[in-house]
Amino acid sequence: MHFVDEGSGPPVLMVHGNPSWSFYYRNLLLALRATHRCIAPDHIGMGLSDKPEDASYDYTLAQRIDDLEALVASLNFSEPLTLVLHDWGGMIGMGWAIRHPEQVARLVILNSAAFPLPAGKPLPWLLKLARTPLGAVLVRGFNAFARGTARVGCTRHRMPPEISAAYRAPYDSWANRIATLRFVQDIPLHLRDRSYALVHHVAGNLDLFQALPALIVWGGKDFVFDNDFLAQWRESLPKAKLRYLADAGHYVLEDAADEVIPLIADFVRSSHS
Repeated sequence: MHFVDEGSGPPVLMVHGNPSWSFYYRNLLLALRATHRCIAPDHIGMGLSDKPEDASYDYTLAQRIDDLEALVASLNFSEPLTLVLHDWGGMIGMGWAIRHPEQVARLVILNSAAFPLPAGKPLPWLLKLARTPLGAVLVRGFNAFARGTARVGCTRHRMPPEISAAYRAPYDSWANRIATLRFVQDIPLHLRDRSYALVHHVAGNLDLFQALPALIVWGGKDFVFDNDFLAQWRESLPKAKLRYLADAGHYVLEDAADEVIPLIADFVRSSHS
């Protein structure tokens, strides 16, 4: 597992989702590293981490949480940390957090989930397509998921070509796109799905964190994590501060960087004062 580890001070753990990687957090890391120790891992199969085939790695939520747990244990933090979570990183990060609630000082929630699809909500068409045989060919053969997300993930400002290329760069071959597909395939929709029980277990324990300082920063034009997901977070964390950006998209740290990077940095720093 590759991870960025920069700065010193109270720890901040930044957990990405699919199909991004630690690159997503580069500007937030630059804003915080003078006062905080910033950790931004790449999940196995993602970013600059190894990209093993199925025979040597179990691409499931449970394994992702175990990986994060092993990383945090190896870093031997001396104080509780701030969790910054985006996309499926919300599920992974909160999966770790409910195992170690005493190690969490505060939460920053970006467009993400740590619970099942909201009641009555269908799986978005882009994810549904990726779970089909045709979708598997598009994702692994043509990098369609990373390309598509880069194209629609910014709605306030079009993502610059060089930034889009950086998001796609780790996923430059059929073999290196395994995780972007396996992530989508692991989204649990039915009782028989491998991660179904775990997702419900995490969701059922989010009340452990209701008293913690929390900030939700939400792009209102996310093509997956829309306002129904936001409503679920607000129910789970009723005391959280909210910054809602109606015209920003899924990659809210890219789309509204000038607005939200200082906001998050101020929240993290003020929580220590």
